[in-house]
Amino acid sequence: MNKISGLMRSTRAATAVEYGLILALIFIGLIAAVGNVATQAGDMWTDISSHSGQAMNHP
Repeated sequence: MNKISGLMRSTRAATAVEYGLILALIFIGLIAAVGNVATQAGDMWTDISSHSGQAMNHP
């Protein structure tokens, strides 16, 4: 019990928790950004496919 109460007052533990929260927020931001880029890339390739199909069928 003594170690736990010492850990609760430790500035090193608080710093580790803060760094963990910062990393979690960065990770969430990266996931959102990658998801957005993937959606845009998929839309781009769909558009390219549609336009190339139209170009091939144009007399």
